[in-house]
Parts: sequence; structure tokens; C-alpha cells
Amino acid sequence: MSNQIAKLGVGLLACFLVLFVQLNRVTVFGAQELKDNPVNNRSILRDFDAPRGTIVTADEVIVARSEPTPEGSRFEFARSYPEGDLFAHTVGYFSLNLGATGVEDSYNAELAGRTIDLSFRSLDDLFVDRDRVGDVRLTLRADVQRVAKDLLGERQGSVVAMDPRSGELLAMWSWPSFDPNALATHDFSAANDAFALFQADERDPLLAKTYRERFFPGSTFKVVTAAAGLASGEITADQPVYPVAREYTPPQTNRPLRNFGGSSCGGDLFDILRVSCNTAFAQMAVDLGEDQMVGTAESFGFNAAPPIDLPAPAQSVFPTDFEQNLPALAQAGIGQNDVSATPLQMAMVAAAVANEGRIMTPRTVADIRDDDNSVVDDPEPTQWRRAVSAEHAAVLRQAMVEVAERGTARNLAIPGFEVGGKTGTAQLGTDPPRSHAWIIGFAGLPGQTPSVAVAVIVEGQPGASEQTGGQVAAPIAKAVMETVLAAQGGGA
Repeated sequence: MSNQIAKLGVGLLACFLVLFVQLNRVTVFGAQELKDNPVNNRSILRDFDAPRGTIVTADEVIVARSEPTPEGSRFEFARSYPEGDLFAHTVGYFSLNLGATGVEDSYNAELAGRTIDLSFRSLDDLFVDRDRVGDVRLTLRADVQRVAKDLLGERQGSVVAMDPRSGELLAMWSWPSFDPNALATHDFSAANDAFALFQADERDPLLAKTYRERFFPGSTFKVVTAAAGLASGEITADQPVYPVAREYTPPQTNRPLRNFGGSSCGGDLFDILRVSCNTAFAQMAVDLGEDQMVGTAESFGFNAAPPIDLPAPAQSVFPTDFEQNLPALAQAGIGQNDVSATPLQMAMVAAAVANEGRIMTPRTVADIRDDDNSVVDDPEPTQWRRAVSAEHAAVLRQAMVEVAERGTARNLAIPGFEVGGKTGTAQLGTDPPRSHAWIIGFAGLPGQTPSVAVAVIVEGQPGASEQTGGQVAAPIAKAVMETVLAAQGGGA
């Protein structure tokens, strides 16, 4: 009998240990995953029918607010989004039955006034029954966002602009977008119907493609390959000089890799970046080897989710399992094969070159204020990655300036400012040919750290020319940077 009791005790202890481990796995290690799950609306239920702070842009445009409902309504407050779809992917929505996304989710505690800093601003608050909320001020600007929206038009694509010195995001626009008012309505049946329609759209308008969707980066990735060459010590601004060639055949294959349009190119680093020479950069990647290429890509943020203050950012990818597959490595060196990146990631590549090799932590919120307009949280800029040394960043910066002055990114140039860029075209393998048109770049006052960096992708453009990025994406990027520079008072 005692033996049976002992076995029962051991069994119960084992069950307790399993329960304990599972409880900790869910509540500790899985807490963030549960929080990010849009189905989890526990915090929404708690905060839905309560005062909630406003969300305002850096140029003082209200993009989210709570409004009193008519007398007799089921709920006292209704969330509204005065700018419609303009900031939908960043601000998100706040819905009782659909959950919350974007800033509405990431900063829910602040907007609901449930942080310590907001709940008890003074000793008087311990004895006064009052509702405090937090107002969120974004780093994004409505004027810049509108320019991105207007110029992209009804072409699928994304625009990201950021200040490379601080990591502050200045614009994040993707088309198609959606109207968050349709999802935040108190007519839950109508909200569900709208959500179903958005989900049924094959273009996926609910997805924030600026930071949650990956694309082939094409030749914009050659900036990272060039950085790998400089970091290795095997590449300098003027050595080696790559042979002028129409095609390059990597080891282990008899299938050559060609330049666009059958053109021939070669030369030193500045020459091959200016004309976006496939043959030279493919050879460079093979000569550098897998370890150098992977290490440099990861120093730029590939293979890691960026620490942006928005839910569920996508991780850009540079393969790590080439297993001596040199043809695949050659393709990866020019942004093909299995290389994929978000527009945010490619904006951070340009920002790293502009900011002496440093990638600052990207963020969408400038500060949190209480209902007296006093700042209660003002995050300081922090560095996320050291992509390259300051010395090598200076070489890349000058090389990108030449691309904007005399190369494929000439349409990016802004008189009176130092502008650098890199175009890209990512072929989709369709018939007839279609490709994503890319450009990344930066701009600022001459002799100073550039004050804006951009990435623009226009998806699925007809044709497959390296000039496409310069012709299609560059005018959008230029106008966005001009608007930022004007708002900054000339780049200061």
C-alpha cells in the first residue's frame, strides 16, 4: 500500500512539474507572442469603453482620437481616425471584436493611461479619482506621408523615410492601404464584413508591407556586398579593377550570370556601383566567401527582426546555408537567389551608410504626454547595429553620391544638397517580364551627416531594366526627401 502511495506521489509530482514548466513557458517565454496575437483582445476588453489618448503626427495632425458617442449609445466613447487610410499601417486600429494593431497596440497602456508615470503624476493623484490618458506624438510627418501617398498613387509599393541620425521614422506608406474607421466602428457586424473584404483582397491591404513584407532587393543589395568587400580588406575604392565583361560564370556551373541588356561593365568599386555591374559584384561575393557575406549582411540587420516599436516586424533574410554552392552565393551578392528584405531594412542600409556605419533603433513614437501636455516619456536615440566602420561608410557614401551624380540614380539628385543613391530591379521571372523597381538613398547638407534616408519599392513593373528603379522609384524618393529637408529647415 505504501509503495502505491509513493508511486502516486511521484506521479503527482511529475504532473505538477510538467504543469509548472508549461505555465512558465506560456506566461514568461510565450508572453510576447500571446500579446502580439491579434486574437488576444483581453486588454482591449479592459480599455475599450474608457477615455483614451490621441495620436498626433510630428507636424501636429491628429490621426487617432476618442470621441463621445451620442446619448443612449451602448458605449461612451468611439475611436476615430480623421486621416483615413493615410496612417493605417502605422497607427493601426482599436476594435473590440477585431483587436488592436500598430501604435494602438504597442502603446495601448500609455494611451489608456495605465502606466505608473501617467497614473500618478503627483501626490494629489493618490487622493483624486480622475482618468488620465497618454497622448502619443509620432515621429512621422503628415506632409511627408501625403507626398509618398500622392506620388506612389495606385501602384502597389512602399515608401519608408527616416532620420539616419536618430532612427526616427518620418514616413511609412504602402499601397493598397485601408480605412481603420471601418474596423473600429461599434457596428460589429459591419466591422466583421469590412475585415472579411480586406482579407479577401489578394493585394492584402491590411498588411503593413513597409516593415512586415519581404521582397527581393535586387541591386540595392550591392551596397551590402560592397560593404563586405571593404570590411574584408580585400576591396578598396580603387582596387581590384574588375575586368570589363558581359557575363560571369561562377565556379561549379556552366550557366553564366549576365549584365542587364547584355551590356559590358567592369572597373573599380566606384565604377561598378555607379553602373550596377552584375558580373563584378557576383564575382566579388564569390571571392569574399560565405562567411564574410553572411557576417556583413547580419551586421546590417539581416536575419534579425528589427527592434521597431510596432508589432510583429518581419525579419529580412540573407541565406546562411550555401554549403559551398558558389552559383547561389554569386546570385545572392546581387540581391537575387533567396535574399529578401523589407523596405524598412533597405532604408536602414542607406541610413547606415549616411550615419558613419551606425544603424539607430527605428521608432515611430517621439514622446508620450499627459493631459496637461507635459512629456512623461521621451526616449533617447539608441544604436542597434554597427554595420560598417566609419572609414568604410565614408567610402560607400561617396560611391553612392557618384551613383546619384553620374550613375543610375541621377533622378534622385537635389540641387544644393549631397545626395547618394542606389537603384535596383528585382526580376520576378514572369512572362512577359515584370520586376520590382527599387531605390535607396540619403540626402543632407554638404559636409554634414545626411538628415534623411529613404527606400522606395514600386512592385511588379513591366520590363526588367536596371534603369527602372531610377525612372520609376527615384522621383518618389526625391520628392519625399525634398519635403523632409524643407521641414527640417534645409537639413539641419
